[in-house]
Amino acid sequence: MSLKEKISADLKEAMKARDQVRVDTLRSALSAFSYKKLEAKPADQNAEKDGSASEKSELSPEEELAVLQKQVKQRNDSIAEFTKANRAELVSKEVIERDILATYLPAQKSEAEVRELVRAIIDSMPAEGRNQGAAMKAVMPQLKGLADGNLVRQIVTDLLK
Repeated sequence: MSLKEKISADLKEAMKARDQVRVDTLRSALSAFSYKKLEAKPADQNAEKDGSASEKSELSPEEELAVLQKQVKQRNDSIAEFTKANRAELVSKEVIERDILATYLPAQKSEAEVRELVRAIIDSMPAEGRNQGAAMKAVMPQLKGLADGNLVRQIVTDLLK
């Protein structure tokens, strides 16, 4: 079952339970999937004119995951901004929405696990090539979707000092 199908099924359950916050959050996720699909469509249409592309009907699991991660990141950014503006009611709403969406993401690695992996990668790099950009380029493919990029950046910065 794809992520989109799971969210659609959960949306139906939330509608039956009359859980409006959950309904709104899941609808926004499904809408984001639709927007992502539409973004890819113009490129597909140009390729179809050439006869080189097959019709793309659905997002890949990786694309669905990326869309959902973006939605969670947007909620985190909103939480930070609303906290700065002392808007507690909006912060609590965004936290609830973020937590609902986060249940569909894979389990995140702990800071200790990320630190251990980053340390191993940095230690395996040649001494003259150890800089933040090279380290991030080596680390991020292994942690994609499993750890927050800001946490990884902070750990890389700390370990390179």
